[in-house]
Amino acid sequence: MNSVLLHTCCAPCSLSCIEPLRNSLAARALDVKEANVLVSCTHTHGGPHTGMYRKSAKKSTSGYQFPEDPNHPDTRYLAFFDNAVAEAIRDFTKNPGWQEVYVGFYSSFRDENRNRRFTTADNHASFIAHRRTLHKIATGSADKELGTLALFEPKTRAPLFVLGNYVAHPLASHAPGHGGLRITSDFPGFYRRYIEAETGARAMFVMGACGDLVPKGDELGTRAARRVGENLAEATLADLIDIQRNAQRFLMSKPLVGGRIETIDAKLKARWRKAYENDTLPIEIQCVSIGDVAFVGVPGEFANELGLEIKWHSPYRRTFIAYCATDYLGYFSTANQVAAGGYEPQLQKFLARETLRMVISSQDALFALRSSLYPEDDQGEDLYPDNQDLPLVNLPGGIKASKRSNVK
Repeated sequence: MNSVLLHTCCAPCSLSCIEPLRNSLAARALDVKEANVLVSCTHTHGGPHTGMYRKSAKKSTSGYQFPEDPNHPDTRYLAFFDNAVAEAIRDFTKNPGWQEVYVGFYSSFRDENRNRRFTTADNHASFIAHRRTLHKIATGSADKELGTLALFEPKTRAPLFVLGNYVAHPLASHAPGHGGLRITSDFPGFYRRYIEAETGARAMFVMGACGDLVPKGDELGTRAARRVGENLAEATLADLIDIQRNAQRFLMSKPLVGGRIETIDAKLKARWRKAYENDTLPIEIQCVSIGDVAFVGVPGEFANELGLEIKWHSPYRRTFIAYCATDYLGYFSTANQVAAGGYEPQLQKFLARETLRMVISSQDALFALRSSLYPEDDQGEDLYPDNQDLPLVNLPGGIKASKRSNVK
C-alpha cells in the first residue's frame, strides 16, 4: 500500500477537523507517507455547518471560528466526525482485504455545469447566481471534464472501485425553505449510489475546482441533485465500458504511486492580516499520483480557470483537482478575475499574484513527483510511463514518426 485517498461529503469546515488525521492517524495506521494520504471534501450546502462563528469563539488554523461550549451541537458533531473517520481507518487496517487489481482511467466531456459569472466588455464582473433570468449570458469558462479512475478484477475485468471527478458546487438540492436545511451529500451522493447499485463496485466522488461553477438546475431540490448525479454516473458507466474494451489504451501497465507536498507562504490582503495577526499564511499544495493520473489537492475553493491552468501544464496524462483538500481558506481566483471583481474575488483572502504562485507550485510538485517515480534518461529525455508504444496515427509520416515506434 503506497497511497490512499480519503474523502467525505460535508460542509467545508469539517475538513478542518479531519485534516490532522492525515498527519497522524491515517499515515501511521496505513503505514504510508504523510504526502501519500490525500483528504478531500465536496463542500455540500446541506448538512451540519461547523464554521461561521464570530463571537465567544476560538480561531482555528483555517480561519474558521468554533464554539467553545463542549455541549454545543456543532462541537459534538466535530467530535463525532473525528471518531467516525478514525474508526473507519481502524476497521480497514484490521481487515484490509488486499487484492491484485488492474488500474484504468478515462476522461470525457459532460455538460452538467455552468459558470456563475458574467463579465462585461470593460472587464467588470457580476455574480449572476441569484439572477436566474441572466444565467444564459454567463461568460465565464467551465471545465466540463468528467474524470474516472477505476480498479478492475484482473480475470473478469469487473469494476471493483470507481472514483469520479467533476466540477460543480454541490448545491443542486439546496432548495428554498426546508430544502436548505436537509443533511445531504447532494449530487455526489446520487452519483455514488447509482454506480454502486449498477456495478457492485464501491464508488467515490472527488470534487474538482468548482469555485465559480454550479450544476445545471442549482438549488432546485432533490430531483435536480438526482438528475445531475445520475447523469454523471451514467456517463461514468459508459466510460468504464470503453476502459474494459480498450484495455491497451486505458489500463495502466506500471501504475507506480506516490505523493508530494509543496508549501508556500502566501501574502494576505490587508483586512485579513489583522484577522490572522500575520502578513502571510502557509499554504499546502499536495499531489498524489497513480500511474500517469495525478490528483492535485488545493486548500479551498479554486476557480475552475485555476484548475484548468494546473491541468494544462501538468506532465501527467490526466490530472484531476481535489477540492478543499489541504485546508479550507475560502475562494481563490485568477488575477484577472480579481481585476474584474465579483463575489469570489471579494471574498479572497490572498493577494492576486499568490494564486499564480499556487499554480506554479502545483506544476513544480507534479514535475518533481513524476521525475521521482519515472526518472528521465541519462540525456534528460522525458519518459512517459504508460501507453507510449501506441502508434500516433495523426503524425506526419504515420507510425514511423513516433519516436517510440519499432517500425523501420
